[in-house]
Amino acid sequence: MTATRRVVVAYRPTEWEQLLDRHATPGQARFFLRTRERDVEEVLARHQQQLEAITQIERSIPSTWRRAQISRAEFAGFLFEPEDIVVAIGQDGLVPNLAKYLSGQPVVGVNPDASRFEGTLVRFSPAEAGDVMAAAHEGSAPLEERAMVEARLDDGQQLSALNEIFVGHRSHQSARYVLECPGGSERQSSSGLIVTTGTGSTGWARSIATERKSTLALPLPTERSLAFFVREAWPSVATGNQLTQGALDDSSPLVVVSEMNEGVAFGDGIEADRLSLNWGQTVTIGLARQVLRLVTP
Repeated sequence: MTATRRVVVAYRPTEWEQLLDRHATPGQARFFLRTRERDVEEVLARHQQQLEAITQIERSIPSTWRRAQISRAEFAGFLFEPEDIVVAIGQDGLVPNLAKYLSGQPVVGVNPDASRFEGTLVRFSPAEAGDVMAAAHEGSAPLEERAMVEARLDDGQQLSALNEIFVGHRSHQSARYVLECPGGSERQSSSGLIVTTGTGSTGWARSIATERKSTLALPLPTERSLAFFVREAWPSVATGNQLTQGALDDSSPLVVVSEMNEGVAFGDGIEADRLSLNWGQTVTIGLARQVLRLVTP
């Protein structure tokens, strides 16, 4: 095995670690939990479970390989190398948090607590991680390439996401814009819109589709296709509500021309990492060339 291989273990701080960061001492953290009628020992047990899982993964990395650990807050500033194997340990949402910063590195999703996390994207137990990393290193691990979505402003700024991209007003005001899609063009006032991938189609998009009893076929995770949904479009003398959902592919992106001074676009619910949309700016949303390469069982 080559000494140049590196494993990057990515994780989200546990609730206990977040409490310590906020309250400074274990005593104050315990006091806070008790005032909220929370079980302190349960929170500590979950914390310990994740620490043990990370330790187990670290021990399974060959001694000749390099290694790094990064928490979610460090993802944006971390320099991933082309030959990295990335191990995401935690709940499914950690994988989308990572995906936008990668460029084809294989991702091994590890579920530290199958009783709490569904495991749609984190499919392996800590005990399996060593064998899976070895297979990824040898090139024998099966990989699932999941489509991603990209938003690009007319000034060249862009962001990508694994689940969906939201476009709307920065606050709870109505989003105003002109929407251009394969079905035509329409000026709208709404609660914003989302463009979803197949990975995201089991989350927010599914909720919207179910609530409105939509018959639109949502994309599958590995399909090079997207779907969009406009949320609560308001019909008026100046705005319409006819183009509120549809399918998109490589040849048919969604174009939104902002009529807001405080418009935003962000991906996977991370509002802190957003594009600002001023009046007259155009954002084009479509399939990204970037894909997530997820190691599968």
